[in-house]
Amino acid sequence: MTDEPWSLVTYGTPGKHLPRTGIRTADGTVHAAPGTLAETPLLEIIGEWQRLGETLRAWRPDPAAVVPDAELRTPLAYPSKVLCAGANYYGHLEEMGVEKRAEPAEAYFFSKTPRTTVIGPGDAVPYPPGAGRRLDWEAELAVVIGREGKGFSPEEAPGYIAGYTIADDMSARDALQRPEAVGPPFQFDWLRTKSLDGFCPLGPGIVPSWFVDDPQNLGIRLSVNGEVKQNSTTGDMIRPVMELLSVAAKDMTLLPGDVILTGSPAGVGMALGEFLVPGDEIVIEIERLGRLCHSVGPRSGPTGSTGPTGSAGPSGL
Repeated sequence: MTDEPWSLVTYGTPGKHLPRTGIRTADGTVHAAPGTLAETPLLEIIGEWQRLGETLRAWRPDPAAVVPDAELRTPLAYPSKVLCAGANYYGHLEEMGVEKRAEPAEAYFFSKTPRTTVIGPGDAVPYPPGAGRRLDWEAELAVVIGREGKGFSPEEAPGYIAGYTIADDMSARDALQRPEAVGPPFQFDWLRTKSLDGFCPLGPGIVPSWFVDDPQNLGIRLSVNGEVKQNSTTGDMIRPVMELLSVAAKDMTLLPGDVILTGSPAGVGMALGEFLVPGDEIVIEIERLGRLCHSVGPRSGPTGSTGPTGSAGPSGL
């Protein structure tokens, strides 16, 4: 791989609320996307990826197109679905006390479908109201679908990928068990655990798939307030990326712009007995994809009205 990776981003500028599409280089410089693509929402560009991807492959930085005051926003506003692979790293299973199986179970998924879960780089995850909250982090490699498909094989899966980005699969661990449930079959609440407002920080941009030769050979690290909590590689995945996509597409149609989270390595807060509090700063780094920075906002009031800040910090690619 000789070319430095760049990423497609969504940005705004001071005093202008209409988002634009840009290209962010490795040094953090944002360029307006070429031609009419600058005015086209990134989700629409991904929707035409088979055509526009080839156009973008030839892109080279143009000093005249630099946007010095660009403020990054969530790259995709908003995916039709966000699917998350559960229990997909050997290290994470081990830290949770699960023995390694001779033949791993088939991948399974849960969803962060509500659009209010997705926030962007520099945003703050609203701290949900209530006592005894246990907010947890999970650094994840995320795949962005670039072509509609269903029932494809792992070998065919690369043709359905537009690119890759970084995600934090936030969890409210305290909400999983429902003590008021009518019976054991109904005691789990995945919606209130995984899909609260801001529980899917995403970004900072989408790195096209041609910059990632092997998605199973990427370093992945997460820190909280500068202290490293997760430090692994995507090579520790139980089911590799292409197999995950094939399983996800077995029973449902994947659409351009859909995001597939691929699991999280060891070092989650639940295993460490540590949880996030208001003011915490989280940084996730994935090799070739850059850095996603976000924070935890103040405790929200009775209505949970506190929302994303909309600001953008230093976020890598």
